[in-house]
Amino acid sequence: MSEKKYVRPLNFKTGRVEMNYGAGGKATAQLISDLFAEAFSNEYLLQGNDGADLPQCNGRLVMSTDSHVVTPLFFAGGDIGSLSVHGTVNDVAVCGAKPLYMSAGFILEEGFPLSDLKRIVESMANAAKEAGIYIVTGDTKVVEKGKGDGVYINTTGLGVIPNGISLSGAFCKPGDVVAVSGDIGDHGVAVMSERVNLGFETNVKSDTASLNRMTEALVKNVPSLRCMRDPTRGGLGNTLNEIAKQSGVGIEIREEDIPVKENTLAACEFLGLDPLYTANEGKLIAFCAEKDADKMLETMKADPLGKNAKLIGKCIEDEDHFVQMVTAFGGIRMVDWLTGEQLPRIC
Repeated sequence: MSEKKYVRPLNFKTGRVEMNYGAGGKATAQLISDLFAEAFSNEYLLQGNDGADLPQCNGRLVMSTDSHVVTPLFFAGGDIGSLSVHGTVNDVAVCGAKPLYMSAGFILEEGFPLSDLKRIVESMANAAKEAGIYIVTGDTKVVEKGKGDGVYINTTGLGVIPNGISLSGAFCKPGDVVAVSGDIGDHGVAVMSERVNLGFETNVKSDTASLNRMTEALVKNVPSLRCMRDPTRGGLGNTLNEIAKQSGVGIEIREEDIPVKENTLAACEFLGLDPLYTANEGKLIAFCAEKDADKMLETMKADPLGKNAKLIGKCIEDEDHFVQMVTAFGGIRMVDWLTGEQLPRIC
């Protein structure tokens, strides 16, 4: 990345994104040098090439990509910047891999405040540092005013699975238990509360966080670990259906054991939403054999992000691969796939 300073420095107080910031010329180079390279600085990014030359790794590679279009861009507990790192780190980590590297592509709208862009980029840098992952390459494009929504961010993550480790949503068996690492639905409610037209306020904060330290501990400590998954947009309900279909089993969960904060539940009831399908960005679910259930739960609880972890159910024989919930009243409720989307633009 060039350190050359241009005639007109970036104004991070009152300046705004201009079309020439995405044109590939001096203005683009200045944006990269003064903002992105400054915030994300590491030996791979500073190679300054069209791609990052990375060292060879021992183990199998895992790659995941995600695009982030959340609105609003800033919400209680996080923003699109930290969310873009956490989401990609978690997608790689729940595969059993150690996340190592990321790319970041920005679609910026003409006129977007540079102060907000700087805030987002610095949030990404802090989240990457906390997760121990390097942002090693990226891209910036600018679209005309009115043809974007401030900022969209695409990220791709690369990680390594240790030899001998293999996890999949297809590995669960009847009798296996499932645990969730904490209270569900916080991210969806936090984002909704920032959308002023919804007409309510709540003190719920997004749970957005990187879970790779917890996943590494689970891989190390739980011999029969079958599968991990982060229940993001479709929430817990959709994620359990995905795994039931992959593994060809039924899943039975207990309503009284599913952790939900009271204010999150109240907000969902106010809006007519179901917390089972409300988005999470800092929670995971994990499956293992019943003999290792206590070890799996202890490992989750040992991590600060898993202090409210609970065992919530088990896999059962079911040729229809249904997910069902034993309600607090002792009845049975089907937990089907979500049809449509409870709330768009959530991540």
